[in-house]
Amino acid sequence: MLEYASYYVAIIVQLVTAYGFYLGGDWVFLGIASFPVFALADAVLPNDMAARKMNSHFWANVPVWICTILAPMLYLACAWRVGRGTLDGAQIAGAILSCAWLSVVPLVPAAHELYHQRGALRRFVGRYSQICYLDATREIAHVVGHHIDVATGKDGDTARRGVSLYAFTLNAVVESTRAAWGVEGDALAKRGKGRWSLGHRLYKAILAQVVFQAIVYMIGGFEAVAVVLAGMVAARFWVECFNYFQHYGLVRVEGAPIAKRHVWNHMGWLTRRMGWEITNHADHHLDSYLPYYKLTPDMTAIRMPNVFICFLAALIPPVWSGVIAKPALRRWDLEFATAEERKLARAQNLAAGWPDWFDDAAPATGQAQPA
Repeated sequence: MLEYASYYVAIIVQLVTAYGFYLGGDWVFLGIASFPVFALADAVLPNDMAARKMNSHFWANVPVWICTILAPMLYLACAWRVGRGTLDGAQIAGAILSCAWLSVVPLVPAAHELYHQRGALRRFVGRYSQICYLDATREIAHVVGHHIDVATGKDGDTARRGVSLYAFTLNAVVESTRAAWGVEGDALAKRGKGRWSLGHRLYKAILAQVVFQAIVYMIGGFEAVAVVLAGMVAARFWVECFNYFQHYGLVRVEGAPIAKRHVWNHMGWLTRRMGWEITNHADHHLDSYLPYYKLTPDMTAIRMPNVFICFLAALIPPVWSGVIAKPALRRWDLEFATAEERKLARAQNLAAGWPDWFDDAAPATGQAQPA
């Protein structure tokens, strides 16, 4: 039961944040304050490399559902507080940041867990909870694009070597949106409909957003709508920031099989629980229907720092590149990559102005070596 209970950490954070909105004043910073607290705690705690021993799908999914439903409720709690007119400018900023952060972690991995499952209701809830970061069509590009093209030049979620977090984030917002709408248009065209006919998912996403903002307005007025939208916009960009660390610099030949080596894993104790194992996702790319509690840690993979540390390091690109990315990718190229992948990696290294570390490399096998 302790393993099941540990995944309620995210829900506790959501409830504490909601209570902060209820109290008002500087308490609205509680949500965003959890970020540095968890970053420090996950840096101190040892990595968690254990496989889960959870056998009940029902009880494992209860916190996922609660977390996903609570996410939009936080925005409504924020709207109520803003509508009371008691927050000053700094506190408004705190409320925006708290909503944005809680829309990224834990909502993104919770929604991801639901829309990857079988069942119309699960996918519906997972899909439309994404209004919290203005992207209720996100899973189209994720499922049809990212899961097919991961680690190739076609994948907008895989950052090329040398690309900064800032450049990647701006491009990923555009590319993921363009890809989702394009795939949806293609699907409609195959059914003999217009690419922008009324069946397009974009219109449903817009309707969901309009309805939600109408509720926000009824609770807190125009100022609440502005604050909520600001939180959603911030969350939209922050979501792409965390995508940056999942596959940064990894390469795969288009059409070649996807392997565990084509993902980075971050195995911090809190990272795994707050993220519903989304950072322990090597098995997820081999079978996207596997529930989070059945994802087995890859014991042969290169150990990456927890995702909080990666994010903070990437805010200063030379630190991210020099301290974390280059050493990890050098090992990956020399120990894990196939001969064809080494050619792609070498080209990216040269384009990024990185060292050419292949001269003394052993023959490529494409097989994972012990970490």
